[in-house]
Amino acid sequence: MEMMLRQRQLYLLMLPAVLYTALFCYKPMYGILIAFKNFSIRKGVWGSEWVGFANFERLFSSYWFPIILKNTITLSALGLLIGFPLPIVLALLLNEVRSTRYRNTVQTVSYAPHFISTVVMCGMITMFLNPNTGIINKFITLLGFDAVYFMQEASMFKWIYTISDIWQGIGWSSIIYFAALASVDRSLLEAADVDGANRFQKIWHINIPEILPTIIMMFILRCGQILSIGYEKVYLLQNSMNLVGSEVISTYVYKIGLEQADFAYSTAAGLFNTVVNCIFLILANNLSKKITESGLF
Repeated sequence: MEMMLRQRQLYLLMLPAVLYTALFCYKPMYGILIAFKNFSIRKGVWGSEWVGFANFERLFSSYWFPIILKNTITLSALGLLIGFPLPIVLALLLNEVRSTRYRNTVQTVSYAPHFISTVVMCGMITMFLNPNTGIINKFITLLGFDAVYFMQEASMFKWIYTISDIWQGIGWSSIIYFAALASVDRSLLEAADVDGANRFQKIWHINIPEILPTIIMMFILRCGQILSIGYEKVYLLQNSMNLVGSEVISTYVYKIGLEQADFAYSTAAGLFNTVVNCIFLILANNLSKKITESGLF
């Protein structure tokens, strides 16, 4: 208690964050009870009839469940396999650039797309991929090929989403790796220079091992979001032609919960999503601790 009194100013500064987390993150968690009830707004959470796992049985037996699960995992896997390593590569490459002006220019250009709103980004993607006026199809037709209806092809959606997501986030995601590289012990690099090591050898044997704990931490956190595909971008790029390839758990929950007002069923889908994410997070953390003896917890 005496220590708390001495550090009361620090606790006072922390109080708004604690209150925000308690009110908006923990208090609403009692709402997961809706997933196990035949929820009625008139009766409320506690007054609604308890139905057990009926909403989950309905979810797992629905026509859309294997489709949304496959699409969600596909988009997450592509983002993890392609989108996760690229910011690391960008940070490592720019760290080797001697010209400060050139490095700052590339960093600024790569950061800029992150600040484009999702609505504007989706409008740009739709414009670029337009079969009649889009710049991509203009280039394709100049090469003598027929225009491609990208937004109408369900099989194309995963690549449109992944590539645009990488373009928008690669610079911003690389910031943490730039910060980690800035803390690399310069004496190690100087010793490598004395031993005649080239740039690639210094990157492989010094830079990467030094930032490996940061990479592992970010990888574990990314695994904990394996089914968390934000609905905004997917929803804005969807149409009736690509729905089979673009419907994911988050958009399904949005449509069922808000558009059709089936709150219990959508809560069950959302809870399933959260539980699977937690399982992936724990598995990734345990695997990391076994292989590298480093983990998130």
